[in-house]
Amino acid sequence: MDFSLTDDQRAIEDAARAFAAAELAPHSARWDEEKIFPVETLREAAALGFGGLYVAEDVGGSGLSRLDASIVFEQLSYGDVSVAAFISIHNMAAWMIDRFGSDALRTKYLPRLTTMELIASYCLTEPGSGSDAAALKTSARLDGGEYVLNGSKAFISGAGTSDVYVVMARTGGPGPKGISAFVVEKDAPGLSFGAQEKKMGWNAQPTAQVNFDDCRVPEENRIGQEGEGFRFAMAGLDGGRINIASCSLGGAQLALDTATEYLASRQQFGQALKDFQGLQWRLADMATELEAARLMVRRAADALDRRDPKATQYCAMAKRFATDAGFEVANQALQLHGGYGYLRDFPLERIVRDLRVHQILEGTNEIMRVITARELLRQ
Repeated sequence: MDFSLTDDQRAIEDAARAFAAAELAPHSARWDEEKIFPVETLREAAALGFGGLYVAEDVGGSGLSRLDASIVFEQLSYGDVSVAAFISIHNMAAWMIDRFGSDALRTKYLPRLTTMELIASYCLTEPGSGSDAAALKTSARLDGGEYVLNGSKAFISGAGTSDVYVVMARTGGPGPKGISAFVVEKDAPGLSFGAQEKKMGWNAQPTAQVNFDDCRVPEENRIGQEGEGFRFAMAGLDGGRINIASCSLGGAQLALDTATEYLASRQQFGQALKDFQGLQWRLADMATELEAARLMVRRAADALDRRDPKATQYCAMAKRFATDAGFEVANQALQLHGGYGYLRDFPLERIVRDLRVHQILEGTNEIMRVITARELLRQ
């Protein structure tokens, strides 16, 4: 067991950190306030290989491990949580096509997805099925050489801007075995988008409903066989949970570093805040929780790379712990700033807003507990 990164991983970490510092952090506050989706910046990230981190190299991907990707997402989110999280979603959708799609589908889409010439969204959640994803109602009916899709997806990151949508729809009976997966292009007839959602955080990426009204999709755009879509979606979420947990790590690390610098510079009652033992202990607890979360995330990523039978459990546990810990660290950092933490002059309020949703998406933390308990009770 070796907790140190390899030379290659250090190089990956350095590249992601440098990109975040130069291209994300200086613009993060403005993107949040003006609700700007920085598409060209996403493509600059893709030029470094971040658009297809664990997509195979034969279609333009970087062919990295899940642990490598976790390192990248932690560093990118140190610059901007919202942008890093969207890159994670794009990677999840691209990986599903790479891992489960036909050679024709891979060749058709992945060379342009890995450069982010095409941007991808993941469409599972519906207005009436969030945590109970297997109850989704969007339908897909084969008509000649095309599938006809009807229904709606909710809370879709990138909706209206993304070029490609990986969509889970029902081709069979009730339950998970009746669900299939499809690649739907933005200009597909019958595809439309709802109004942009007004959100607490993640303002640097668009979120809207995706609607299918007799939307016609070529049969060859089905990913895998009919009835396999739910399994594909859950496999995608294992990695997505590692990614979003990693984004929590990066945002929380920025909050901790900001608070540490603030305590060193701020004077109260005739001495620096950093000299108060109570505040020292709070910083120590924040750093300890963050390091524990990082170890859990990297262990889960390693388990996923090794295809450990318990990888799904480890991913759920790491996502639950890291997103809870990340939010709490950011919230404590805001508290340590007092009234200044509540102002937009400091990054704390933005980090708190952006990290809060990580406890909800990619499976709520309540569902992470369900997954963990289910695996424990099978033993």
